Amino acid sequence: MTDRLDLLVIGECVADIVRLPGAADQVHPGGSPANVAYGLARLGRNTTLLTQLGPDDNGRLIRNRLTAAGVEVRSDGATAPTPSAAVTLDDGGRATYVFEITWTLAPGTPPRSPHHVHTGSVAAVMEPGAASVLAGVKALRESATVSYDPNVRPELMGDHATAVRGVERLVALSDVVKASDEDLEWLYPGEAPEDVAERWLATGPAVVLVTRGGDGALAVLPGGPVAVGAPRTDVVDTVGAGDAFMSGTLHALASHGLLGPDGRERLRALDRATVTDVLRHAAASAAVTVARAGANPPDEPELRAALARF
Repeated sequence: MTDRLDLLVIGECVADIVRLPGAADQVHPGGSPANVAYGLARLGRNTTLLTQLGPDDNGRLIRNRLTAAGVEVRSDGATAPTPSAAVTLDDGGRATYVFEITWTLAPGTPPRSPHHVHTGSVAAVMEPGAASVLAGVKALRESATVSYDPNVRPELMGDHATAVRGVERLVALSDVVKASDEDLEWLYPGEAPEDVAERWLATGPAVVLVTRGGDGALAVLPGGPVAVGAPRTDVVDTVGAGDAFMSGTLHALASHGLLGPDGRERLRALDRATVTDVLRHAAASAAVTVARAGANPPDEPELRAALARF
């Protein structure tokens, strides 16, 4: 697929060191924003990733994987080691993480003016780099649509109240927001995810998406919620599932002409049939990813095949 839409993802790369009982450690390229960029490129989208990569084996591994998929990788030249996360999987394939991450993204002009900007995860909350991310989003949103996924990592969020304020600040700057029910439970303990999504919607986004694992996903719009179930699949692990959902979402929105400065008003008038189609693309993308090891989202033929089985 080729089109004129340029997508910019701002955020961290992480080397996921996957640990399975009785097996040697396996290193997989990861990091939520990097996974989203990789997923978009796999689906044929023109994608640039603004990030940090260390001059080490993990950095080279990640860069090579991204560029092989077609991502244009731009680093700010930091020399700190490439961030890593030890990923332990339970018997159901669910992942827990122990992180070694620094994020010092330097202030500066993005590589070029994109049509859409995506950010989230550690990059949007960990200082001092988070300030550069926020400034970049503010500078670009007049000429680009914006998406955001908080992808909460409790160990890295810092003070809870400060983290919530930072998340809400980016929600208000975004056109499309995606969060898992687990993200929302950490941010707002005891509140129903749909209630949080409706409150976020009132602050600026055109749509708020809530993923619910095996229970599917929900889109909250001014006209009311739209839900889809999760495709049936044999789960190998859940690493990168939310990121594949995000790249599938953006791919579908782009296909419907809903990204970029010309798409913002159309986003505000989303109809239920279009939202359902977007959710199906996102859920199918996530289903492909959980059916195989690591953050390994589908390419376009694989996504089409998954949709046919949905």
